[in-house]
Amino acid sequence: MLAACLPEYSRSRLQKWVKQGSVTLDDTGCRPRDTVLQNQTIRIEVDDKAVRAGRGVEPQDIPLNVVYEDTDLIALNKPAGLVVHPAAGNPDGTLQNALLFHYPELARVPRSGIVHRLDRDTTGLMVIARTPQSHTDLIRQLQARQIEREYEAIVNGVMVAGGRVEARIGRHPVNRKRMAVVTGGREAVTHYRVLEKFHAHTHIQLQLESGRTHQIRVHMAHIHYPVTGDPVYGGRKKIPAGATPTLKRLLQEFTRQALHACKLTLLHPADKKQTGWQVPAPTDMRNLLQELRK
Repeated sequence: MLAACLPEYSRSRLQKWVKQGSVTLDDTGCRPRDTVLQNQTIRIEVDDKAVRAGRGVEPQDIPLNVVYEDTDLIALNKPAGLVVHPAAGNPDGTLQNALLFHYPELARVPRSGIVHRLDRDTTGLMVIARTPQSHTDLIRQLQARQIEREYEAIVNGVMVAGGRVEARIGRHPVNRKRMAVVTGGREAVTHYRVLEKFHAHTHIQLQLESGRTHQIRVHMAHIHYPVTGDPVYGGRKKIPAGATPTLKRLLQEFTRQALHACKLTLLHPADKKQTGWQVPAPTDMRNLLQELRK
């Protein structure tokens, strides 16, 4: 009954509310399998964490690069330096602040419509849900691995060929601000293929089966091909022998991970048709690739 009356919420969330005692039937506690009779009253009182996550976030007039939008979702190209949502050290100036300014209706959507995230200095495509129904559907697709995310990166070292990294990821045992490949971590799989080889770097394309925090950055460092410029996992900068002065400067000044979410494909929440977008790498990555080719 609840699922029919509230299609914008997933069955798992509704069942959780019932088990928590947040749902009553004629002012009496109920169970997930209870039958609702005619003229009975269902009452729901919840303090949902996902909805609460958007409260207290002030709208801010921060420009957004919107690639596509309709009544159900928004696809945008996130620039480097933009944090996705407020957290310790970043109380405002985030993507969430910007979304609430440009789309005030997102205050009624869990997490202001944010379905997934990109690291602060990773650029590229993100999808935002504009309704609770779309948010529930996109979260379901993400969990079912039906959303395809494709990235491109420049890594240190010359790869022989593409491959697959399957290594569990969890918090670093010593530095809790970092992630690491650890035995008890969460399952994580990354596929990669070579696009271009240079003297000391490789331009690669990557696809994720899972979406763990810092997954690509951790996996590439784990196989000894860290993402160029990565301040956390990148190690020492690699300057190839015979590099031009311009290339040396670009590599020295590249202080973010050279990682870009270039393609995103999903089933549209409204008609279930496959929908996707593709955006080119930002200027700093394109300039670095151009100089590496020389």
